[in-house]
Amino acid sequence: MTTVSIERLGRDAAPGDVHDLALLLVDAIESGAGVSFLAGVTRQEAEAWWRSVLASSPERAIILVARSAEGIVGTVQLQPAWAPNQPHRADVAKLIVHRRARKRGIAHALMRALERAAADAGFTLLLLDTCKGYDAERLYASTGWVRVGEVPGFALNPDGSLCDTVFFYKRLAGHERETSSRGAHA
Repeated sequence: MTTVSIERLGRDAAPGDVHDLALLLVDAIESGAGVSFLAGVTRQEAEAWWRSVLASSPERAIILVARSAEGIVGTVQLQPAWAPNQPHRADVAKLIVHRRARKRGIAHALMRALERAAADAGFTLLLLDTCKGYDAERLYASTGWVRVGEVPGFALNPDGSLCDTVFFYKRLAGHERETSSRGAHA
């Protein structure tokens, strides 16, 4: 594995980090990764999107980056559920590793770090989705995520073709403390 450091970014991310994140996002889109964008996104548009994400994410959100000697080579996000009855739940989003740094264990390192940070922040249930048949699907399945099912034609790939999407969840340490108080529902 390439030596990387995993760091948390906040609203005060340096302009150079935003620039690197934009390059990372554009690289992912250009390589056909299913990361919610269609082909043709410019670096400037990607920078604007990252600035918006960093500025508008809830306080409990977690945005991690992987740095190597090459700069930022990966990222992943944890976005808390918005619903008041789901303070224990969050969604994992935008696991991206630059093409030049793939197959070096960086995605695994980012996910392990995100899961630890999520547990430390009190989250006990994580959800995510990914395009069926992509490397990310195999990564999640191999690291203890539970496949829930799939929805055909759920999203578009960067080239505009339809992507069947697979949904996963993972329970984190601490879920044993949760209690269920079911009321009588008639």
